[in-house]
Amino acid sequence: MKPGRNYPFAAIVGQDRMKLGLILNVINPTLSGVLIRGEKGTAKSTAVRSLAEILPRIEVVKDCLFQLAPGENIQLCRECTNAECREQVLHGSPEIIRREIRVIELPVGATEDRVVGTLDLEQALKKGEKRFEPGILAAAHRGILYVDEVNLLDDHVVDVLLDSAAMGVCTVEREGVSFSHPARFTLVGTMNPEEGELRPQLLDRFGLCVNIASLQQVQDRVAIMARRAAFEADPQKFCRDWEGESQRLVENIVQAMARYPQVTIDRKLLWEIASYCLDVGVDGHRGDIIILKTAKTLAAYQERTAVNKNDIDLAAELALPHRIRRQPLQEISLDISEVRHQRKLGSR
Repeated sequence: MKPGRNYPFAAIVGQDRMKLGLILNVINPTLSGVLIRGEKGTAKSTAVRSLAEILPRIEVVKDCLFQLAPGENIQLCRECTNAECREQVLHGSPEIIRREIRVIELPVGATEDRVVGTLDLEQALKKGEKRFEPGILAAAHRGILYVDEVNLLDDHVVDVLLDSAAMGVCTVEREGVSFSHPARFTLVGTMNPEEGELRPQLLDRFGLCVNIASLQQVQDRVAIMARRAAFEADPQKFCRDWEGESQRLVENIVQAMARYPQVTIDRKLLWEIASYCLDVGVDGHRGDIIILKTAKTLAAYQERTAVNKNDIDLAAELALPHRIRRQPLQEISLDISEVRHQRKLGSR
């Protein structure tokens, strides 16, 4: 952790749901990302960049185009275009470095080839050898993929991103030639609803969704101004002042990652999850699964190894608002508990 480059994550005032959604996806990338919906100037980009800066460093094969960990997917190295790195790995002598987790930003105008990479078809057809030029998804492996204004991307590009986020693999197929590589990353999409919505089918693919707005309490807005002024006056000192809080957050995240596999859930709480989704009118089963994963991740983050009812209630608030069948022009930012209550009353 090198303080002073970005505004500290721990120093962000308010926006607790946004920060929680990001932390949960870092602990458990299988949540398939978080969509942050809100107006401009509400610390969306600041939160993503600053979170990556405080996270623990990772071990990576030096100059690896796929950001592989030592010993990960040696077969992939046989087909890599980086000859020097390939030979080192195959001879068992790769140079290993430790570096910070990266935030890879996806440009709004990115094409599918730029995102997934391209195959050298001439090499494949003439010599029978696969040669792959990696794209943005390869660079994002084991990191954070940040998509600002995700609602302005072409739908087919969004589909590719969400598929890779869910499966942890990027597959490229061209003229009968197929190539796959690991693509496990924390997907963070941000958007301003005033600029247009995502299609419901794409909304559903984001694991979590949080709605944020500018803070309305005077003391909060004063705190934002004071902290920002202090940061700009002396970034190094400001970050040092928040280093203790940042380190505690990192330790909590690391411990939660280790604790997550041990978290259990009582079967009666599975019934509660299913009832939640049926009561609010969610299509499909993705909502049920995401609530389960989110509840377990919440328990791990709160230093517990068993899910409780409060975990499920909070998980539903994060996982369901963007999945509910809504009337035209109805807002996504719904009170899930109130929707559930009203639907129960209506069914009597």
